[in-house]
Amino acid sequence: MILGRARSLDEGGLFHKVSLIAFLAWVGLGVDGLSSSCYGPEEAFRVLHAHPYLSLLVAAGTVATIFIISASYSQIIELFPSGGGGGYLVASKLLSPTVGMVAGCALLIDYVLTIAVSVASGCDALFSFLSAEWQGAKLIAACAGVVFLVVLNLRGVRESVLSLLPAFLLFVVFHAAAILYGFAVHISDATALSGNLSREVRTSVESLGLLGTVVLVLRAYAMGAGTFTGIEAVSTSVPILREPRVETAHRTMRYMAISLSVMVFGLLTLYALYEVEPQAGRTLNAVLFSKMSSSWHPRIAYALVSVTLMSEAMILFIAAQTGFIGGPRILANMAVDRWVPTKFAILNDRFVTQNGILLMGGAALGMMTLSRGSVHFLVVLYSINVFVSFTLAQLGMVRHAWASRTRDPHWATCLRTNGAGFVLTSFILLSVTVVKFKEGGYLTLLITGGLVVFVSLIRRHYADTAALLSRLDDLVLEALSRIEENPKKDRNGARPVCDTKAPTAVVLVNGFTGFGLRTVYLVMQNFHTYYRNYVFVQIGVVDAGSFKGKEELARLEASVREDLSSYVELMRWHGYHAESYYALGTDVVEEVGRLAPKIIEKFPHATFFGGQLVFRRDFFFSQWLHNYTVFAVQRNLYQQGIPVFILPVKVPEAKEEVGPLH
Repeated sequence: MILGRARSLDEGGLFHKVSLIAFLAWVGLGVDGLSSSCYGPEEAFRVLHAHPYLSLLVAAGTVATIFIISASYSQIIELFPSGGGGGYLVASKLLSPTVGMVAGCALLIDYVLTIAVSVASGCDALFSFLSAEWQGAKLIAACAGVVFLVVLNLRGVRESVLSLLPAFLLFVVFHAAAILYGFAVHISDATALSGNLSREVRTSVESLGLLGTVVLVLRAYAMGAGTFTGIEAVSTSVPILREPRVETAHRTMRYMAISLSVMVFGLLTLYALYEVEPQAGRTLNAVLFSKMSSSWHPRIAYALVSVTLMSEAMILFIAAQTGFIGGPRILANMAVDRWVPTKFAILNDRFVTQNGILLMGGAALGMMTLSRGSVHFLVVLYSINVFVSFTLAQLGMVRHAWASRTRDPHWATCLRTNGAGFVLTSFILLSVTVVKFKEGGYLTLLITGGLVVFVSLIRRHYADTAALLSRLDDLVLEALSRIEENPKKDRNGARPVCDTKAPTAVVLVNGFTGFGLRTVYLVMQNFHTYYRNYVFVQIGVVDAGSFKGKEELARLEASVREDLSSYVELMRWHGYHAESYYALGTDVVEEVGRLAPKIIEKFPHATFFGGQLVFRRDFFFSQWLHNYTVFAVQRNLYQQGIPVFILPVKVPEAKEEVGPLH
């Protein structure tokens, strides 16, 4: 009732049902950028103080930056059509895995702050309509809002976006209408804009000097452009887009760039045309809309301004959606690369990265509680990290363009676009960091640095474990050599006979690996010739890395079948009857539970076996980093009355002998 019904891989048109068309992707991913128009133009305009027409220069620079970054990320989508990583993937592939990890950590913190800032600012806007006695409930409402969005996203990406569509359209329609009306009223003043700008520049130079004027404009530009995030979310979320994904991603990027540019340029220009001045307790947008409707009937003006401001409050709240889409996707890709626990790549039965959504929501709740829902404090932490990712992604593309100059005829265009993007994003990053450092920006750098150290330790542990497990690879080589000698027959050239009434060992495996072979070896060593049949069961786990389309699932299925075939041929070589069962799914426990009755029906004297890694030197969070699914499988099969043995597969030490596969 809350999370919706489970989906199945056999469901017709599954990828069509869970993917997003360009319009819905614009809603789900573009909402973060559009919500920035509620405070980004104001941030820039306040810096200018008594020089309002300089905002036209800031608006032009911001629009140029938006289109340059969008063009750069369009090239990134072309280069990495499978998507899923954004700045993390680009920096990892084009610079180094470590640099990519830094970009990924920066994006994770940014997405957490996106959720916290969006919900907190949305609640601020909503509570501004309520009386003072309600203000004490603001933090509770903000936390409840995060929990609501967590539940909404656990239902599925498409479902969550559709739920937020009405609020998004209300915001876009009312703000677009307001901008069009404002320009229509001042159509006669359009020709005077350039003259006003020229006079403003001369006045500013006379009072501040040329250098002072340039610094003022650049600071306003950095403060304004530094809030316009979310552009990278399209390249991060390509796997959830409708086929053809690259074309859908390009269309989404165009929607985002155009809508954000129109909103930013329109609002900054109208601030100047209407001579908007800051008022205590009111946003500049509220002041602007009030001035625009001052000549209307009071009731009509009040109603339209209230609806417009209410739509801003709603869009600020739902802007957190970008964090819930992009954050878990980054976590999943980092999990595949072993920077974070592999469980963050697992999908639930709605084919969403449930662990990632819960982590992002929990981290956002923590930030919300620690900051007491203070938008001012959260905004200080916000926007630094996303430009770390922007800058590293641009640098990676510049390096790629230069390296491909001898084979790519379009390398110069790529170099110019991404070179300009690198310069702009670097300037914004440096400016925002310097300006916000003493205000609390240093906390962002400390938090991100701490996360970098933490994920580095996780990666080191996985690397050390892989190095130890690699000593089991000799078993694989030995097994393959025996299979090649006489496939599908035993060592004497005969085909083993199947006796379904004989004792049968059902071995749970996960790939044709040294770990799986050691599990088989332990069964043979401990039970000798008691078992006459061997049945191998493997579940092809559909995670964030493989849930990208029918082709990926077909490759996963082919890999599973090949692994099982190797086990079957090996055991036939040893003189045992062997066969295999497999399934594809997101939950190993559930899929094994479905296959077990079929196996028991054919082999009534079957016993299930599974292997579990055992470390000589265990540590307190090893269960968090490694897979203990076999114990859950054991509990599930016990409930069906099926015997299950778990065999300890010790991780070999440096001088330990692996032993032959007898």
